Amino acid sequence: MRHITLLLFAGLLLTICSCRSDFETIPSTGDLAFSKDTIYLDTVFTNIGSSTYKLKVYNHSKNDIKIPTIQLGKGLNSKYRMTVDGILGTNGKIFNDVTLLAKDSLYIFIETTASSADANPTDFLYTDDIQFDSGTNLQKVALVTLIQDAVFLYPKKFADGTTETLPIGEDKVYGFYLDENDPVNGNELQFTNKKPYVIYGYAAVPSGKTATFDPGSRVYFHANSGLIVANKASIHVNGGQSLTDKLEKEVIFEGDRLEPDFADVPGQWGIIWLTDGSTNNTFDHLTLKNATVGLWIDSNDGTTVTLKNTQIYNATNYGILAQTAKIKAENLVINNAGQAGLACAYGGNYQFTHCTFNNNWSSSSQVAVSVGNYFASATPEVKDLTAATFNNCIIYGSYSNELLLNKKEGAAFNYQFNNCLLKFNNTSNQFTTDPLYQFQTDGAHYTNIILNKDPKFFNINLNKMNIDETSAAFAKGNSAYTIPLDIIGNSRTSPPDLGAYQNKTFPK
Repeated sequence: MRHITLLLFAGLLLTICSCRSDFETIPSTGDLAFSKDTIYLDTVFTNIGSSTYKLKVYNHSKNDIKIPTIQLGKGLNSKYRMTVDGILGTNGKIFNDVTLLAKDSLYIFIETTASSADANPTDFLYTDDIQFDSGTNLQKVALVTLIQDAVFLYPKKFADGTTETLPIGEDKVYGFYLDENDPVNGNELQFTNKKPYVIYGYAAVPSGKTATFDPGSRVYFHANSGLIVANKASIHVNGGQSLTDKLEKEVIFEGDRLEPDFADVPGQWGIIWLTDGSTNNTFDHLTLKNATVGLWIDSNDGTTVTLKNTQIYNATNYGILAQTAKIKAENLVINNAGQAGLACAYGGNYQFTHCTFNNNWSSSSQVAVSVGNYFASATPEVKDLTAATFNNCIIYGSYSNELLLNKKEGAAFNYQFNNCLLKFNNTSNQFTTDPLYQFQTDGAHYTNIILNKDPKFFNINLNKMNIDETSAAFAKGNSAYTIPLDIIGNSRTSPPDLGAYQNKTFPK
């Protein structure tokens, strides 16, 4: 009897299922809806794959439908590829009889890998479309990608399958030496503005050579990549004052992820390392962003590293890490770093005039500026800080104390702050008697200090460190230290404003 009951129940289920109509489909009638009518795949470099972009397709009708075809307009020859609800189709180009239930949706994910030869020669756009159905039911979603041709620099691969490396002490890193007579790229030590450069691994400037960056040159670093300036080698960044928002004369170092979502993401690439013994290094009108460490200046050979009109943003660890170095900087801006915007460690000689240091990193241990004369694991442990001078500068941020002085006996520790705005809230009174932080009474080290007043930067999150007349830095500088033009070429007044920017009314 039990078996008869089960058979009857099974038969009843089959009867019900055979009567269901909700999985019976009708042909699509061209009434699909889309999350976007155009998919803009952001700028990609020639022959380098794009990120993945998403399109959502909706069936708002009460019927389950079958879409006869979903395909790329250029068919199997298209440089785009896609998946439809996880299905690969024919080479990611053509999909047949795609079911879409009533009041439901499906996802299409799109990527591309194209070269500049595939793009329109007048605007460098590569275009196609996704076609749904055909004839009178045809619907389309446009696909648009800007293709940038580029010079690609990377380690050589040898016949035995190994790749070129660089010696770093007793270790090796994935990298290569720039070659002034490269058979493909020509002079790799001369960076021009004709094409952007994409660097994979660490590119090294050989001893006795100079890497020169022309106005308007663009360098994009892949993850775990950077630039090393060797002993007796040099780097000259020769950017210029731009006249438009396109920054046509600015030299820019950043990561190779060009999507807007990555515009301000820290740690996308490695470091610019001026090694011990590198010489005569100069930077003018450089914007460096989203590195692990912006500039690591390691001892050098006694010559001064010159920094002018330079901006460093969003470094995971340090904007500038200087150890026993010599730096002369003017109109320098550093904003946001995981540990310190500027760290002058293990002694050295430093002069900063009309510079802006701000740190809003979400950590209570970050500072805008750190100055010290020792390194715990080094031999010797201390080295002379012969000078650390800050004139007409702003040192500010989100933490209560944005200045850190690390002094150890046994070596010189000479520092001077003249006409500077400092963020230093001695809320717990732990620094009340500390001789290093007597801002109002120590005339030997501090002159005309403004404490804990808001500089009112235009937009910290967008690295817009401009000020206007309401800023506490307005007209508080000493004319004796004036740099005639600010970082964007505006003439300074007398008395000048503090920091790298002369005040201007903010745009509405």
